[in-house]
Amino acid sequence: MGSTALGGAAPARAGLAHKNGTLGYSFKPSTGFMLKTSPKVGYSSHRVRASIASSPQKQYSPQTSAVKSGEEVRIAVLGASGYTGAEIVRLLANHPQFRITVMTADRKAGEQFGSVFPHLITQDLPKLVAVKDADFSDVDAVFCCLPHGTTQEIIRDLPQQLKIVDLSADFRLRDINEYAEWYGHAHRAPELQGEAVYGLTEVLRDEIGNARLVANPGCYPTSIQLPLVPLIKAKLIKLSNIIIDAKSGVTGAGRGAKEANLYTEIAEGIHAYGIKGHRHVPEIEQGLSDAAESKVTISFTPNLICMKRGMQSTMFVEMAPGVTAGDLYQHLKSTYEGEEFVKLLNGSSVPHTRHVVGSNYCFMNVFEDRIPGRAIIISVIDNLVKGASGQAVQNLNLMMGLAENTGLQYQPLFP
Repeated sequence: MGSTALGGAAPARAGLAHKNGTLGYSFKPSTGFMLKTSPKVGYSSHRVRASIASSPQKQYSPQTSAVKSGEEVRIAVLGASGYTGAEIVRLLANHPQFRITVMTADRKAGEQFGSVFPHLITQDLPKLVAVKDADFSDVDAVFCCLPHGTTQEIIRDLPQQLKIVDLSADFRLRDINEYAEWYGHAHRAPELQGEAVYGLTEVLRDEIGNARLVANPGCYPTSIQLPLVPLIKAKLIKLSNIIIDAKSGVTGAGRGAKEANLYTEIAEGIHAYGIKGHRHVPEIEQGLSDAAESKVTISFTPNLICMKRGMQSTMFVEMAPGVTAGDLYQHLKSTYEGEEFVKLLNGSSVPHTRHVVGSNYCFMNVFEDRIPGRAIIISVIDNLVKGASGQAVQNLNLMMGLAENTGLQYQPLFP
């Protein structure tokens, strides 16, 4: 989901140029501030200090293609005071090779992270600083958890040696004109848009592994594309009449104080929003259109539901002639067989959000509709983990040549 993924009615265009390789580009000072960097970026290896793991002793070198066993990678978390930033910190607490060396939060600069998120007070972390004061000479990779629209110039001005996973929507859309249409302003780093790789891990694994800049997908697009992309590629469902009803917990709207998210505004109810055009619509349509190699248009209604975490997407699809719901199930099962984080449930088991809380899993299942020729697909994720920070860690693992499940083997928290 990015920092403010639920957002409002302005849809964000989804889809990134799927390009391999590391882009080299010249460092440009920002017009608004100068990022502190040292003439030489000496990469030492660290990992996020976990309470339970011993620290590797070797240092990662950017000259090598992958992180070696025992090497540490130094991490910067930009926008650490938001929900996705905090979730990065929680997940990295058990990562054996990532260590956080820089954390930014402009409005919380000078504070200890544990005072902002007391549940993480046990972690040995650097003090929060403003982005303009961040020193990236002690950093190898960046998780950017800043709000949409604020990321482009900051990422543009980072040292080119750094590997970056951006959790905002700023680099998800291939077409910068489409970005301007959905977000209301011109893209501020168009030269980087062609370099960015869309980070739907199970679908674009090879491209992600070779990338320097990855645009982490939104939460709704993750929960929708994981089941629909394989079915569209296999031509098992029709491209017309795809209807999606999706529901998200309140954390998807970000941590900023908003009247619409007050307890008395959202309690004891469910709230549809962005009905005419949520910003994740173009991201979803781009991914599905790529799979179909032709334009796909969907009907999508997001809903805010009174729970902290979780996301359920219910997809209503029309099957191709002669195809059954069982065929859809078997294709998804074979597609994701061996995948650690995407699981097809057995029989008539219904996926529930409470069964994935705190984990990087996506659970899904396929059901025959009572309308002949149609099927219903339900997928669930934790919007802050597989829908945001967990997938971001999964992607950076791939970018650094590590096993993609490293630090992500948290089981769901239930009850």
